Amino acid sequence: MYRSLALFLSAGLLGCSPAPDSVNNAEWQAPYPAQYDSWLSTETDTEQQDELARRPAMVVLWAGSSFAKSYNTPRGHRFAVADVTHTLRTGVPPSGPDDKGYSASCWTCKTPDAPRLMAEMGEQAFAASQFTSLGMEMSNTVGCADCHQPGSDALQLARPHARHAMEKIHLPFDQQDGAMQGAQTCGQCHVTYYFQPEANNKVNIPWIFGSTADEIERYYDTRRFYEWLHPISRTPMLKARHPDFETWSRSPHAKAGATCIDCHMPKREDGNGHAYTDHNVGHALDNFELTCAGCHDSKGALSATLAQSKARIEAARDTVETLLVQAHYDAKAAWDAGAEWAQMDSPLMDIRHAQWRWDFAVASHGIHAHNPEEGLALLAVAQRQATMARAKLALLHQQLGVTEVTYPDLSSKAAVQEAVGMDMARFETEKAAFIRDVVAPKWPAAAMRGAPH
Repeated sequence: MYRSLALFLSAGLLGCSPAPDSVNNAEWQAPYPAQYDSWLSTETDTEQQDELARRPAMVVLWAGSSFAKSYNTPRGHRFAVADVTHTLRTGVPPSGPDDKGYSASCWTCKTPDAPRLMAEMGEQAFAASQFTSLGMEMSNTVGCADCHQPGSDALQLARPHARHAMEKIHLPFDQQDGAMQGAQTCGQCHVTYYFQPEANNKVNIPWIFGSTADEIERYYDTRRFYEWLHPISRTPMLKARHPDFETWSRSPHAKAGATCIDCHMPKREDGNGHAYTDHNVGHALDNFELTCAGCHDSKGALSATLAQSKARIEAARDTVETLLVQAHYDAKAAWDAGAEWAQMDSPLMDIRHAQWRWDFAVASHGIHAHNPEEGLALLAVAQRQATMARAKLALLHQQLGVTEVTYPDLSSKAAVQEAVGMDMARFETEKAAFIRDVVAPKWPAAAMRGAPH
């Protein structure tokens, strides 16, 4: 890997009327009423869980990034525009000439208006725009136009970053059968990615060497890329973002030819007996007879197997999270005692790699069902790497005379956010004012759907 982490770091890099658009989801309502109505029903999928409140240790792991501010489970597709608008992770308009604000790339997978604007403006010009400056354009939430050609049931891969990525792994969209094309339309958003700093923060899927955690890590390390410098340990960090397509592609389901569509969008019949695909994307077990029964004999047995896999993954996850929190603070203690970069290179790279594998495993939605073997394997390696980092730092503590390390109170999200120095009251006040003064009166109605908080 790298002999010098210092060298690594030095190279681092209710709204008004809808906006004009040419990809309105409503174009599909008349020709495909059953599909359209089932998509509309995603508005009933309102349940949302605060994952930072449930697992406060993640505030430490993501300290210094916007993920430490807010991280909730997703709601239905109809809420995609509203949820990305209201989350603390997308911020508010820039405060001055030195504040670049958040990139419009944050819109990329939340609305078909994003690929529309990319086509009009160019990918890099779109990405170089500010998130808030394009809010008035986002009138359509995730829907028909994201996956289908205008007014048709023919599939398309709307986002250019996804087309490029599928070509990298030798799966060009136009050469795949219908099943794989369906999976790819889901995979254009249910996939990990990063913003390319050298291309105005354009979205890129890092599959140059392949799509495994190891291959993506190799890509990032070769580029000496990091998303942020951890304020506690000074580790150059990476972030995995729901690598669902990647983990599914290596799963028993994929080998058997079962795709996202087969399991999450069952075939139903409308009132006239005509078959249609349910576009209220949901849990496969909720529709066992329509989705799982072709391969699994018993819902009870399958449920038990999934519960066992989930419990094993969560136990491994909790162990790794605890080790990583300790490792970040072990590193802080070494720095505070006068450690030099040459002494910290190796343990910090262990922390970087351990947290990457932890994140790749746990950020993948439903990995206990999609590919539990890969999830457990990633967490096992992450545990070894985090343990190694702590062992190296313990030796360094002996050299530097460190006799005690203070770890944070992990009892609540608020306690951890305070411990890492986050001014949550300011973040929340600024965002509330932005929603009240700009979004509610001026942006399209989609931005206020469900009045999230």
